[in-house]
Amino acid sequence: MTNAPTRILLADDQDDVRSGFRLVLDSQPDMTVVGEAADGATALDLASRLRPDVVLADIRMPHLDGLELTRRLAGPGSACPTRVIVVTTFDLDDYVHTALHNGASGFLLKRSGPALLIEGVRAAMAGDALISPQITVRLLRRLTATPSPRPAAGPPGGTPPDPLTDREREIVRLIARGHTNARIAAELFISPGTAKTHIANIQTKLKTGNRVGIAAWAWKTGLATPEPYDEP
Repeated sequence: MTNAPTRILLADDQDDVRSGFRLVLDSQPDMTVVGEAADGATALDLASRLRPDVVLADIRMPHLDGLELTRRLAGPGSACPTRVIVVTTFDLDDYVHTALHNGASGFLLKRSGPALLIEGVRAAMAGDALISPQITVRLLRRLTATPSPRPAAGPPGGTPPDPLTDREREIVRLIARGHTNARIAAELFISPGTAKTHIANIQTKLKTGNRVGIAAWAWKTGLATPEPYDEP
Protein backbone atom coordinates (compact mmCIF):
# COMPACT_ATOMS: atom_id res chain seq x y z
CA MET A 1 0.00 0.00 0.00
CA THR A 2 1.44 3.36 -1.07
CA ASN A 3 1.62 6.09 1.57
CA ALA A 4 -0.35 9.25 0.85
CA PRO A 5 1.80 12.19 -0.26
CA THR A 6 2.72 14.89 2.23
CA ARG A 7 0.17 17.71 1.95
CA ILE A 8 1.79 21.15 1.99
CA LEU A 9 0.45 24.68 2.42
CA LEU A 10 2.55 27.59 1.13
CA ALA A 11 2.43 30.96 2.91
CA ASP A 12 4.42 33.75 1.25
CA ASP A 13 3.43 37.20 0.05
CA GLN A 14 5.42 36.86 -3.19
CA ASP A 15 3.62 35.09 -6.03
CA ASP A 16 6.84 34.06 -7.78
CA VAL A 17 8.21 32.46 -4.59
CA ARG A 18 5.05 30.41 -4.10
CA SER A 19 5.11 29.36 -7.76
CA GLY A 20 8.74 28.29 -7.47
CA PHE A 21 8.10 26.29 -4.30
CA ARG A 22 5.03 24.63 -5.85
CA LEU A 23 7.06 23.62 -8.91
CA VAL A 24 9.78 22.05 -6.75
CA LEU A 25 7.49 20.29 -4.29
CA ASP A 26 4.87 19.05 -6.74
CA SER A 27 7.69 17.43 -8.73
CA GLN A 28 8.28 15.05 -5.82
CA PRO A 29 6.24 11.83 -5.87
CA ASP A 30 5.69 11.99 -2.10
CA MET A 31 4.56 15.63 -1.89
CA THR A 32 1.64 17.74 -3.06
CA VAL A 33 0.82 21.43 -2.53
CA VAL A 34 -2.79 21.72 -1.37
CA GLY A 35 -3.05 25.47 -0.91
CA GLU A 36 -1.40 28.89 -1.08
CA ALA A 37 -1.73 32.04 1.00
CA ALA A 38 -0.31 35.52 0.40
CA ASP A 39 -0.63 36.59 4.05
CA GLY A 40 -0.49 35.03 7.47
CA ALA A 41 -4.17 35.43 8.33
CA THR A 42 -5.24 33.60 5.18
CA ALA A 43 -2.65 30.90 5.91
CA LEU A 44 -4.08 30.41 9.40
CA ASP A 45 -7.58 30.05 7.97
CA LEU A 46 -6.48 27.63 5.24
CA ALA A 47 -4.51 25.55 7.72
CA SER A 48 -7.62 25.08 9.86
CA ARG A 49 -9.72 24.07 6.84
CA LEU A 50 -7.25 22.06 4.76
CA ARG A 51 -5.34 20.38 7.63
CA PRO A 52 -2.00 20.22 5.75
CA ASP A 53 0.82 18.02 7.00
CA VAL A 54 3.36 20.85 6.64
CA VAL A 55 3.12 24.63 6.31
CA LEU A 56 5.98 26.53 4.67
CA ALA A 57 5.85 30.07 6.07
CA ASP A 58 7.72 33.24 5.21
CA ILE A 59 8.40 35.62 8.10
CA ARG A 60 7.44 39.04 6.75
CA MET A 61 3.83 38.73 5.59
CA PRO A 62 0.86 41.11 5.87
CA HIS A 63 -1.77 40.79 8.64
CA LEU A 64 0.04 38.01 10.54
CA ASP A 65 3.77 37.41 10.33
CA GLY A 66 5.31 33.97 9.98
CA LEU A 67 6.62 33.85 13.55
CA GLU A 68 3.17 34.44 15.03
CA LEU A 69 1.67 32.04 12.48
CA THR A 70 4.17 29.43 13.65
CA ARG A 71 3.24 30.00 17.29
CA ARG A 72 -0.47 29.61 16.59
CA LEU A 73 -0.08 26.52 14.44
CA ALA A 74 2.81 24.72 16.16
CA GLY A 75 3.26 26.30 19.58
CA PRO A 76 2.48 24.61 22.90
CA GLY A 77 -0.93 26.26 23.04
CA SER A 78 -2.07 24.88 19.68
CA ALA A 79 -5.06 22.57 19.93
CA CYS A 80 -4.12 20.67 16.76
CA PRO A 81 -0.37 21.21 16.21
CA THR A 82 0.81 21.52 12.60
CA ARG A 83 4.39 21.19 11.40
CA VAL A 84 5.66 24.60 10.27
CA ILE A 85 8.91 25.24 8.43
CA VAL A 86 9.99 28.87 8.27
CA VAL A 87 11.49 29.60 4.84
CA THR A 88 12.78 33.14 4.57
CA THR A 89 15.33 35.56 3.18
CA PHE A 90 16.00 36.97 6.64
CA ASP A 91 18.37 34.95 8.85
CA LEU A 92 18.51 37.25 11.87
CA ASP A 93 19.35 35.40 15.07
CA ASP A 94 16.22 36.69 16.83
CA TYR A 95 14.05 35.26 14.06
CA VAL A 96 15.72 31.86 14.29
CA HIS A 97 15.42 31.65 18.07
CA THR A 98 11.80 32.86 18.06
CA ALA A 99 10.76 30.45 15.30
CA LEU A 100 12.28 27.45 17.06
CA HIS A 101 10.86 28.56 20.43
CA ASN A 102 7.43 28.85 18.78
CA GLY A 103 7.59 25.23 17.64
CA ALA A 104 8.98 25.47 14.10
CA SER A 105 10.03 22.17 12.51
CA GLY A 106 12.82 23.89 10.62
CA PHE A 107 14.32 27.21 9.59
CA LEU A 108 15.52 27.40 5.98
CA LEU A 109 16.91 30.21 3.88
CA LYS A 110 15.35 30.71 0.47
CA ARG A 111 18.80 30.85 -1.08
CA SER A 112 19.59 27.35 0.22
CA GLY A 113 18.01 25.85 -2.88
CA PRO A 114 15.40 23.22 -3.76
CA ALA A 115 17.28 20.18 -2.44
CA LEU A 116 17.31 21.51 1.13
CA LEU A 117 13.65 22.56 0.83
CA ILE A 118 12.70 18.99 -0.07
CA GLU A 119 14.91 17.57 2.68
CA GLY A 120 13.35 20.01 5.17
CA VAL A 121 9.82 18.80 4.42
CA ARG A 122 10.86 15.16 4.74
CA ALA A 123 12.72 15.90 7.96
CA ALA A 124 9.66 17.62 9.44
CA MET A 125 7.50 14.62 8.57
CA ALA A 126 10.04 12.39 10.33
CA GLY A 127 9.88 14.51 13.48
CA ASP A 128 13.22 16.25 12.90
CA ALA A 129 14.02 19.97 12.71
CA LEU A 130 16.26 20.93 9.80
CA ILE A 131 18.06 24.27 9.96
CA SER A 132 20.00 25.75 7.06
CA PRO A 133 23.66 24.85 7.54
CA GLN A 134 24.75 28.48 7.15
CA ILE A 135 22.59 29.42 10.14
CA THR A 136 23.79 26.50 12.28
CA VAL A 137 27.42 27.47 11.82
CA ARG A 138 26.85 31.19 12.39
CA LEU A 139 24.72 30.77 15.49
CA LEU A 140 27.26 28.51 17.14
CA ARG A 141 30.44 30.38 16.27
CA ARG A 142 30.05 32.49 19.41
CA LEU A 143 30.39 29.37 21.54
CA THR A 144 34.06 29.03 20.57
CA ALA A 145 35.07 32.18 22.42
CA THR A 146 35.61 30.15 25.61
CA PRO A 147 35.45 26.48 24.65
CA SER A 148 35.20 23.91 27.40
CA PRO A 149 37.51 20.93 27.48
CA ARG A 150 36.23 17.81 25.79
CA PRO A 151 34.50 15.53 28.30
CA ALA A 152 36.38 12.43 29.34
CA ALA A 153 35.86 9.65 31.82
CA GLY A 154 36.75 10.75 35.29
CA PRO A 155 36.08 10.21 38.97
CA PRO A 156 32.50 10.03 40.30
CA GLY A 157 30.96 13.47 40.53
CA GLY A 158 33.21 14.88 37.78
CA THR A 159 32.44 15.56 34.12
CA PRO A 160 30.40 12.67 32.67
CA PRO A 161 32.08 10.60 29.98
CA ASP A 162 31.41 11.20 26.31
CA PRO A 163 28.33 9.01 25.63
CA LEU A 164 28.88 8.66 21.87
CA THR A 165 30.36 5.91 19.74
CA ASP A 166 33.21 6.65 17.33
CA ARG A 167 30.82 6.73 14.36
CA GLU A 168 28.44 9.04 16.21
CA ARG A 169 31.32 11.39 16.97
CA GLU A 170 32.17 11.48 13.25
CA ILE A 171 28.60 12.43 12.48
CA VAL A 172 28.52 15.09 15.21
CA ARG A 173 31.63 16.72 13.74
CA LEU A 174 29.95 16.90 10.34
CA ILE A 175 26.74 18.33 11.82
CA ALA A 176 28.82 21.00 13.57
CA ARG A 177 30.28 21.91 10.17
CA GLY A 178 26.75 22.42 8.81
CA HIS A 179 26.43 19.25 6.74
CA THR A 180 23.00 17.96 5.76
CA ASN A 181 22.01 14.30 6.10
CA ALA A 182 22.74 13.74 2.42
CA ARG A 183 26.27 15.15 2.71
CA ILE A 184 26.94 13.18 5.89
CA ALA A 185 25.83 9.99 4.16
CA ALA A 186 28.02 10.69 1.12
CA GLU A 187 31.10 11.55 3.16
CA LEU A 188 30.84 8.48 5.42
CA PHE A 189 29.68 6.10 2.65
CA ILE A 190 26.45 5.22 4.43
CA SER A 191 22.83 5.55 3.37
CA PRO A 192 20.82 8.68 4.25
CA GLY A 193 18.53 6.44 6.31
CA THR A 194 21.47 5.19 8.35
CA ALA A 195 22.68 8.76 8.87
CA LYS A 196 19.21 9.74 10.07
CA THR A 197 19.11 6.82 12.53
CA HIS A 198 22.52 7.79 13.94
CA ILE A 199 21.37 11.40 14.37
CA ALA A 200 18.21 10.29 16.19
CA ASN A 201 20.35 8.20 18.55
CA ILE A 202 22.71 11.13 19.10
CA GLN A 203 19.80 13.44 19.96
CA THR A 204 18.55 10.91 22.50
CA LYS A 205 21.96 10.51 24.13
CA LEU A 206 22.62 14.25 24.27
CA LYS A 207 19.00 15.06 25.22
CA THR A 208 18.67 17.68 22.51
CA GLY A 209 15.81 18.29 20.10
CA ASN A 210 17.60 19.34 16.94
CA ARG A 211 20.86 19.71 15.01
CA VAL A 212 21.72 23.04 16.62
CA GLY A 213 21.73 21.32 20.01
CA ILE A 214 24.04 18.61 18.67
CA ALA A 215 26.40 21.16 17.15
CA ALA A 216 26.35 23.25 20.32
CA TRP A 217 27.44 20.20 22.34
CA ALA A 218 30.24 19.47 19.87
CA TRP A 219 31.56 23.02 19.89
CA LYS A 220 31.30 23.51 23.64
CA THR A 221 33.08 20.25 24.39
CA GLY A 222 35.81 20.79 21.82
CA LEU A 223 34.82 17.76 19.73
CA ALA A 224 34.50 20.10 16.73
CA THR A 225 36.08 23.42 15.90
CA PRO A 226 34.54 26.17 13.75
CA GLU A 227 35.14 26.02 10.04
CA PRO A 228 33.63 28.18 7.32
CA TYR A 229 30.53 26.65 5.78
CA ASP A 230 31.23 25.39 2.27
CA GLU A 231 28.36 25.11 -0.18
CA PRO A 232 27.94 21.64 -1.71
